Amino acid sequence: MSNPFVRIVEPLDPKQPLKKFFNLTKLEDVRYARLPFSIRILLEAAIRNCDEFLVKKEDVENILNWKVMQHKNVEVPFKPARVILQDFTGVPAVVDFAAMRGAVKKLGGDPEKINPICPADLVIDHSIQVDFNRQPDSLQKNQDLEFERNKERFEFLKWGSQAFKNLRIIPPGSGIIHQVNLEYLARVVMDQDGYYYPDSVVGTDSHTTMIDGLGVLGWGVGGIEAEAVMLGQPISMVLPEVVGYKLVGNPQPLVTSTDIVLTITKHLRQVGVVGKFVEFFGPGVAQLSIADRATIANMCPEYGATAAYFPVDDISIGYLIQTGRNKEKVMCTKRYLEAVGMLRDFKSSSQDPDFTQVVELDLCTVVPCCSGPKRPQDKVAVSDMKKDFETCLGAKQGFKGFQIAPDQHNSIVKFNFEGRDFELAHGSVVIAAITSCTNTSNPSVMLGAGLLAKKAVEAGLTVKPYIKTSLSPGSGVVTYYLRESGVMHYLSQLGFDVVGYGCMTCIGNSGPLPESVVEAITQGDLVAVGVLSGNRNFEGRVHPNTRANYLASPPLVIAYAIAGTIRIDFEKEPLGINASGKKIFLKDIWPTRNEIQAVERQFVIPGMFKEVYEKIETVNKAWNALDAPSDKLYTWNPKSTYIKSPPFFDGLTLALQTPKTIEDAYVLLSFGDSVTTDHISPAGNIARNSPAARYLTSRGLTPREFNSYGSRRGNDAVMARGTFANIRLVNKFIDKQGPQTIHFPSGEILDVFDAAERYKQAGHPLIVLAGKEYGAGSSRDWAAKGPFLLGVKAVLAESYERIHRSNLVGMGVIPLQYLPGEDAGTLGLTGRERYTIIIPEKLKPQMNVQIKLNTGKAFHAIMRFDTDVELTYFHNGGILNYMIRKMAS
Repeated sequence: MSNPFVRIVEPLDPKQPLKKFFNLTKLEDVRYARLPFSIRILLEAAIRNCDEFLVKKEDVENILNWKVMQHKNVEVPFKPARVILQDFTGVPAVVDFAAMRGAVKKLGGDPEKINPICPADLVIDHSIQVDFNRQPDSLQKNQDLEFERNKERFEFLKWGSQAFKNLRIIPPGSGIIHQVNLEYLARVVMDQDGYYYPDSVVGTDSHTTMIDGLGVLGWGVGGIEAEAVMLGQPISMVLPEVVGYKLVGNPQPLVTSTDIVLTITKHLRQVGVVGKFVEFFGPGVAQLSIADRATIANMCPEYGATAAYFPVDDISIGYLIQTGRNKEKVMCTKRYLEAVGMLRDFKSSSQDPDFTQVVELDLCTVVPCCSGPKRPQDKVAVSDMKKDFETCLGAKQGFKGFQIAPDQHNSIVKFNFEGRDFELAHGSVVIAAITSCTNTSNPSVMLGAGLLAKKAVEAGLTVKPYIKTSLSPGSGVVTYYLRESGVMHYLSQLGFDVVGYGCMTCIGNSGPLPESVVEAITQGDLVAVGVLSGNRNFEGRVHPNTRANYLASPPLVIAYAIAGTIRIDFEKEPLGINASGKKIFLKDIWPTRNEIQAVERQFVIPGMFKEVYEKIETVNKAWNALDAPSDKLYTWNPKSTYIKSPPFFDGLTLALQTPKTIEDAYVLLSFGDSVTTDHISPAGNIARNSPAARYLTSRGLTPREFNSYGSRRGNDAVMARGTFANIRLVNKFIDKQGPQTIHFPSGEILDVFDAAERYKQAGHPLIVLAGKEYGAGSSRDWAAKGPFLLGVKAVLAESYERIHRSNLVGMGVIPLQYLPGEDAGTLGLTGRERYTIIIPEKLKPQMNVQIKLNTGKAFHAIMRFDTDVELTYFHNGGILNYMIRKMAS
């Protein structure tokens, strides 16, 4: 059908009549000027894609009427401009696409219909690990090992880039997905198929929100949902509330953007923004660079919002020019945004739209801080770090506690490293990593770290050799300006050599610690510490041997590395004593904001970005040399331990199966609050005594060849065994941390996978019980696929992280939520009961369903299918089954 809004189409430039746009101001609707800028992007997409089928006039009206409809749980469709994937989530997506081609062919359809319709970029950035550091050739050695470990995966991805249209692959060694997106891929305004329209993106990584800092509306979705978008389906979403976050004032001279973002993260967690958009406004925004805004937007998943949007302003336009974008296209971008009322002036309040709620932060109140020891929202002022850690040592086991006996707080373990004697204690730093797109995209904190390193070296300070130090920038541009500004040499002297371009320590690819360090930690049962400039510090994520992990700015990472411990009060205690016996304090070497800005103005220039990104797709010789098959249908190699055809579509028919009541299900695991996707499906190392290790050993692999769970996401046999395999898992059925559970029919304690297999062989369905924020953290599709393969039919939780609930829906696993005021405690649930979940024939979004126990007790829970589209997916057994049936019919 023709678009009913064609009347508002006009050329942007009369001299180019074929380049048009939908001029939203021509709606002549007073409500438009009151809409938050983020909602205007949803509106434009709905108007441009309105076909009265996937997107209806009623949807457009609901978005225009946002002020009224935001509270009414109204479902609206959204078609993003593009999709972005990283390799951990991208490999399983391409595996699914390959398997879907095979399934469509089996059902008599045309397999080549399975193709990205929406443009997709896949950046390979999650595979490299810090195996080597503190060596001049660490970078090359890590990259060589990355290719050795991941050759199969990379060949498969290269096949995908050739077999599928509209799929571009950015090779390994190029940078971190979100930084590459910010500096290179983002358009801000699309110029496609004869139309200008706002750039928008969904990505298979929760930190896709980083691009919101540049004025591109984006957020993370599950890999399953992203695949549907790639196949031309709109995202079905509940029209969000929009919290206006007003920034005023100027930051203090010693405060970094990292301090600002950790302050905002804690504040917004307290406000409560889960499932909402946050839109920044106020004169304080004008004080922030695009890199600062991107740092704040990057941490959006840590405060739980869907998006953290900074509308485009003149600083955004200046950033596009600074990063080497085409000036003519940048001027078109500005002209388009002015024409549709989407260019913001933060210094003036005249453009302030309506918001659901307004909260405010005065930037002058921000102080230097870190976050930890186990969650990114647990902000600690640097001045309180020593005291806070020492309190955590003795506190009850939990997010802020390690339950170390009082007489053990000052335990010391002596050990030898490279022929020298050292000591470790609780709080000793053993990992110090400048890592993650969150901060390495920001020249102010990276140059700040470089200047601090220079002053530290000149003052005679060093870092103990056993501390695993590393620098993994988000793009080659960072290395370029660190080298040109003359600080790279000093970073290297302190051990912060470039070890690779990728997520590395932040995703858990921190590599091994020295054996003598691990032995000392184990011997003393020490709470050793990792300090990283990342965005995630959940238990078991960074490294199995660092029980405490703190997020910090890059300069603070170096400061704590020099100190060697988190138990230091920088104001009263020296960082170290140099060879002359002089005490050196942090204040003696901390660079001022003016110093940093002067260096940034001189050395961060457009030519760097142009030079790095012009050759980004061809610079990796190892990638260029890969030999990939050219067939349109993938030939699965039964010997591969990386790439395997998944069983999701086995036995799929064109006819729908009626959902059945889940009868007498056992509880596989019972959890408390804040179980993360890292707990459910870890991305890091594969423990040698795990079911996944036993499987890989049976296939002839040695522990050295195991690689990580993240790298093996293309193999369901590994990933099913890796489900709930986090060594820090806390299952209420077991009195200690670990990936085990009780198999109730036998009473045996087994690894989770082995218990699930026993239940499956006996034909018993399974459920999981959980507390609040189930599935927090990364948008990890295997955290839904894994439980599905274990036989989990439903999860019953107090609340869900948005992306994980969506992923469960996408796999046909039922997300159930306790009624308000109820939980396992109030209902007297032990998890040892058997559960029958009554599934009515006629389902409605968010309906209550009855759950009966074998004890005779019964209660109701909310079935969290939030929209009619989600119910459609459930009836099909998941979103991918729905797409296959659609393409095959």
